[in-house]
Amino acid sequence: MSKKITFILLIGVIVLASILRLWQLGKVPPSPDWDEASLGYNAYSIMQTGRDEYGKFLPVVLRSFDDYKPALYAYFVIPFIKLVGLNIYAVRLPAVIFGILAVLATFLLVKELLSNVKTALLASFFMAISPWHLQFSRIAFESGVGMAFNIFSALFFIKGLKKPLYLSLSFALMSLNLYIYQSEKVFTPILAVILIIVFRKQLFSISKKYLMAALIIGAIISLPIINFTFTDKEALARAKGVSVFADSTPLLKENVQKIIEDKKNNDFIGLVLDNRRIVFAKTTVSGYLSHFDLNWLFITGDIARHHAPNMGLLYLWDLLFLFIGIFVLLFGKFDKKVKFLLFLWFLAAPIPASITSGVPHAVRTLNFLPTFQIFIAIGVLFAAQKISNFKFQIKYPIYVLVLLFFIFNFSYYLNQYFIQQNYFNAKEWQYGYKDAISIVKKVENNYKKIVVSNQPPMDQSYIFFLFYLEYPSSLYQKEAQYSSGGFRENHAFGKFEFRPIEWSKENRNGDTLYIGRPNHFQDSANVLARINYPDGQTAIELVE
Repeated sequence: MSKKITFILLIGVIVLASILRLWQLGKVPPSPDWDEASLGYNAYSIMQTGRDEYGKFLPVVLRSFDDYKPALYAYFVIPFIKLVGLNIYAVRLPAVIFGILAVLATFLLVKELLSNVKTALLASFFMAISPWHLQFSRIAFESGVGMAFNIFSALFFIKGLKKPLYLSLSFALMSLNLYIYQSEKVFTPILAVILIIVFRKQLFSISKKYLMAALIIGAIISLPIINFTFTDKEALARAKGVSVFADSTPLLKENVQKIIEDKKNNDFIGLVLDNRRIVFAKTTVSGYLSHFDLNWLFITGDIARHHAPNMGLLYLWDLLFLFIGIFVLLFGKFDKKVKFLLFLWFLAAPIPASITSGVPHAVRTLNFLPTFQIFIAIGVLFAAQKISNFKFQIKYPIYVLVLLFFIFNFSYYLNQYFIQQNYFNAKEWQYGYKDAISIVKKVENNYKKIVVSNQPPMDQSYIFFLFYLEYPSSLYQKEAQYSSGGFRENHAFGKFEFRPIEWSKENRNGDTLYIGRPNHFQDSANVLARINYPDGQTAIELVE
């Protein structure tokens, strides 16, 4: 394939990736979730005052909802707030841009590894249309940016084996990745170790000055986040909160009964197997293996915000070619180093999620990509080559059937994501705040106090009001300095209070506006406005 045709096809893939990620960006998904609103407002606060919502100066970690998330994504948002204002477009655009760059990086990485332009183009095309990648490159989930950094890190590491200056760029990106998403604190060092082990001969034949420069640059960049992790007692709050070891009571309750029975029956083997350490080990292994569940990958996905309705994370069309690609790569004539890198990457991807609750988990294992796309691309080319040897009457019907199945599968996905998602999943995206707050802006001067529920599904309602009201960050920092930020914290600023609504005990003298769910109020309540989900059910009510 000529360079000109390759360039034209690659541009086509990038254009397709861009269209799929930018089309209706502010409308699908229908609303920012609380993490997106938090990233947006904290970026806005840092832009205005140099401090996050709790007054921390140029934070490397955002306290947010006491989950202490790495802060780099918020800094990426700041230029877009400058350009388009504090809105959902500004918050999601960094994810979109890095999502598109990840498609380009996939092409470059595969071309570097396999020296095969067709495989590189196909892998980048499959990344461009991947349901899994699209889901997280259209929303402000930091994992998509972290995944892009990992692909570029691997690309520049491999290029650095020939041109050592690239090694410093690779290590710089790996170090920066620690500031993007929690899972990268685990996966990125593992990826670095994999790269060093697999390519150790070439790496250690490079002049030591280049290796030392790369290590020093990486160490300098990563030092602040490492220092925070080991010196701040809250640094691991998120890890503790989602760890399977965080709340071991439900996990161990059944085993306590088993141990009692084992002691009664003098069952030594039972006592060993029901030991809590064995239980934790089995839970971790089970969590790891759950990410290879084909039902999860191709049919169900996990929670609604992580996939399109009635879709898995991969196309059904991918299944056969995935297995063919793995088989061909495993037993085919590929460089052993390439085999080791891709399979170790593939096997390492679920490690960060394996000790957490709620597994399998699509966000924490996004680093599976681009290995799936590479396997599938290899499988497609191998199958196409074999089928091309068939008789005309056989091969063309096969081509047509496969193409029709692909078109159907892809069209079904586009319908589920861009049309059905808002109808089925609006509740999961905390839908309704934008419309509710636009009404509040018009009537707030009529009330001395505005009380907003913070009970599920209106958890963290305060951050949506800060976001949509563009509340002055310098003022909020003073008002919020004693707040914990936790999920059950009652917040307040200006005339707004965010707390549970107990309608029978509330002051109903007419100078207070209440905002909550229908079940928060009695039937006789005077409803000023009602915000409905796309399916017609009531999302939020404004009550006098």
